[in-house]
Amino acid sequence: MKKLELITPCHFGLETVLKKEIYDLGYEVAQVEDGRITFEGDAEAICRANIFLRTTERVLLKVGRFYATTFEELFTGIKSLPWEDYIPADGKFWVTKASSIKSKLFSPSDIQSVAKKAMVERMKQEYGLDWFAEDGASYPVRIFLYKDEVTVTLDTTGESLHKRGYRQQSSKAPLTETLAAALILLTPWKADRILVDPLCGSGTFPIEAAMIAANIAPGMNRHFLAETWDNLFAKGLWEECFAEAKELVDTGIEVDIQGYDADGAIIKAARENAKRAGVFHLIHFQQRDVKELHHPKKYGFIITNPPYGERLEEKEKLPALYSQIGKAYEGLDSWSMYLISGYEDTQRYIGRKADKNRKIYNGMLKTYFYQFLGPKPPKRNRK
Repeated sequence: MKKLELITPCHFGLETVLKKEIYDLGYEVAQVEDGRITFEGDAEAICRANIFLRTTERVLLKVGRFYATTFEELFTGIKSLPWEDYIPADGKFWVTKASSIKSKLFSPSDIQSVAKKAMVERMKQEYGLDWFAEDGASYPVRIFLYKDEVTVTLDTTGESLHKRGYRQQSSKAPLTETLAAALILLTPWKADRILVDPLCGSGTFPIEAAMIAANIAPGMNRHFLAETWDNLFAKGLWEECFAEAKELVDTGIEVDIQGYDADGAIIKAARENAKRAGVFHLIHFQQRDVKELHHPKKYGFIITNPPYGERLEEKEKLPALYSQIGKAYEGLDSWSMYLISGYEDTQRYIGRKADKNRKIYNGMLKTYFYQFLGPKPPKRNRK
């Protein structure tokens, strides 16, 4: 397959993390926009991006880009794209999502309908058919309009990449796996440093940290929609990429990763999730209240996602909870703390101002990633 443009969406505010992941995979970034990165690659890049990237929601294959301010221009633009290069005559194709921001065309359902008609007309012309059975592999289309620029893509992923397959049980307000991984990668934590989540819920932070430490690719144990695209991928290519991921795993690594929660049932669920992720032996889960957080060693990390008070009855409890977090952190020697929260009084009740904070959208909810930075450990003497 020729060089392709691949678009990878991510959480707003975490583009730099995804950009580094793409570079580390060996690909060149072509464009960085709010909430998405475009990079260049081939068919193998589609496989590897789906399997290895921890912080994107999906991998989209760009079919084309053009401007349209009327439905006639949209129809013409969609029809001009080389759909026959991507979708076989028996392919099932539809516009699974259309979104529009600051554009004259704003009705998702109308955009979807016009685009589908234009695709059919193009494929009728190219395949010499009047009707399509659409009983083959699925090729869902996603269309984004921003300031009248239309970006047209094929979704290679299917079910969102945050669904790693391990989290069958979750707490009331869990972070997505992709967001948790991105926040961990935003910190200087490494596998040789202690990591504790004192409000771990279903275990997403400890599990994602353990997967990073053991070099377990997040998509290694799931399937992707494009695995069925025999017209675009050489036989055995997906299997080769899965094999590459398996060869890189190191579950024998020694780490100190801990997860606490006051709810025993939630801790039980976290343990089950960790077993499914293959990292149960790397994490110590314990039923423990946040005020009982203590550790004798220095230079550890707290990375956590406390409640934000979305429910009124929870909001009344937040001052006491955040005060407990602050007191527990104060009792730890030379530790750093990273905390994502939408609670406006976070710093007030923690008892100190964060050294840094970063605005991040958790879905549609504006949150901040508060960073309380401890000293760096002394460098070890190399023999």
